[in-house]
Amino acid sequence: MATSDNKLADTDEKIFIGKGEETAWLTLALANRHGLVTGATGTGKTVSLQVMAEGFARAGVPVFAADIKGDLSGISEVGEAKDSIVKRAQEMGLTFQPDQFSTVFWDVFGEQGHPVRATVTEMGPLLLSRMLDLNDVQEGVLNVAFRVADENGLALIDMKDLRALLDAIAPDGSKKAADDEEDPLAPIRKAAQSYGNVSKATVGTIQRQLLVLENQGGAKFFGEPALTLKDFMKTDRDGRGMVNILVADKLMQSPRLYATFLLWMLSELFEELPEAGDLPKPKLVFFFDEAHLLFNDAPKALMDKIEQVVRLIRSKGVGVYFVTQNPIDVPDKVLAQLGNRVQHALRAFTPRDQKAVAAAAQTFRPNPKLDTARVIMELGKGEALVSFLEGGGTPSMVERVMVRPPSARIGPITPEERKAIMDASPVKGKYDTAIDAESAYEIIQKRLSGAAAAPEGGGGGEGGILGHIGAIAAEIFGTNVKRGRLSTGQVIARNVTRSVTDKVVGGVVADLGKSVGGSVGSSIGRALVRGALGGLLRR
Repeated sequence: MATSDNKLADTDEKIFIGKGEETAWLTLALANRHGLVTGATGTGKTVSLQVMAEGFARAGVPVFAADIKGDLSGISEVGEAKDSIVKRAQEMGLTFQPDQFSTVFWDVFGEQGHPVRATVTEMGPLLLSRMLDLNDVQEGVLNVAFRVADENGLALIDMKDLRALLDAIAPDGSKKAADDEEDPLAPIRKAAQSYGNVSKATVGTIQRQLLVLENQGGAKFFGEPALTLKDFMKTDRDGRGMVNILVADKLMQSPRLYATFLLWMLSELFEELPEAGDLPKPKLVFFFDEAHLLFNDAPKALMDKIEQVVRLIRSKGVGVYFVTQNPIDVPDKVLAQLGNRVQHALRAFTPRDQKAVAAAAQTFRPNPKLDTARVIMELGKGEALVSFLEGGGTPSMVERVMVRPPSARIGPITPEERKAIMDASPVKGKYDTAIDAESAYEIIQKRLSGAAAAPEGGGGGEGGILGHIGAIAAEIFGTNVKRGRLSTGQVIARNVTRSVTDKVVGGVVADLGKSVGGSVGSSIGRALVRGALGGLLRR
């Protein structure tokens, strides 16, 4: 961290963060070793986050950050040369240069940013159970539902798909157990029961939890078009990293939804990105504000998975920075992975506060010149104790510094400014309109109404899966005639109802799924493979 370089400006190798007796530099090659920004409310955490985000963006590193209060949105507008900002810059030997950064706004509710959606299938049972606050038995039943859906090509896109599937796997006392002819959903029920007891009471409890989630607005998160995470990892025309801001003021009213959503994004990055090794700079930096919500009441199994993802995702070129009030909010196993630290002031009014200050001081490499625990309580607004990785990846001694002022605006932007940015967004129109594709709900309804039992090989252009196979063969041999294109829902419905055909031509059906495309088509004719946190493996 220490340097004799008097030129206090970002370089191709490091970001200037602040200055005290020594200068604080964040080395880009070590930025994917993760970090932690902590401090009491009102001590300057958001400004530090903005300074770091600006530095990464200048270096060509895309940034994702959740904006809890709206203050971070100012990064999209030119900074103002206010007296206090200019004075701080001059005290550090800087010349304040106003700047702004290319920004894309995202919003789960689609109100102040582009909608962010995922399919239920992509979310997976582990994270969805966390979102719904299910117990072990209920989580087990949800895992059964996902397994039945995965193996039978029942694509779960939105909430109504999951509700329909849960109804389908619940035992139906009004039907005779062996009367498959009278119960069109008997194969699905039998498949579910083969994995263990699925009781109607447990399914009912999960359905009620889904209602709670819907009342919180969570239903807007599930659907298509689903988010493509590569849209987060772009640079602008000047080669600067795009700053992606998740508008989270309303989302924070549902803390479990907020935490699970960000964890899903992290797991998707972990599953999708290839191994990258040691890079000169990260591919993406991910700021996780209010990080304590991620760990509150999380079961041990989930905590182990989170620790695994945080530990391994750095090899994918992603740096994760947790932002919270106190280091003790983060479990020790995760805390040990966070090598770059920025600690703002803490107050010690209670015995617990005093314990927290002592714990925060112990997380730093000691500096003989500083009484770290005492300094933490004395820090003024904008001051911080910092320790960044250096050399071979070892933490530098803790230093007291004044954080540099941001170059962009500090504070929220106006609704008019936000609208102008969204109108010029590189993803404008891609996610703004929801698509309700045929999926599990429609397939199950067709089975119940008998529509899925249309005569096989009938006339016309639809044909079914065997018709598609014949069409492919005819095209190969040059004997085909023009056929209509089978809809996604019909392909899946035929796949569910013709299990014998699946066994015979499973490989061809899988190829057809790929040709259909989208989240629905990718699940046809095969059980899906899930990763560490239950997300799909799509490599």
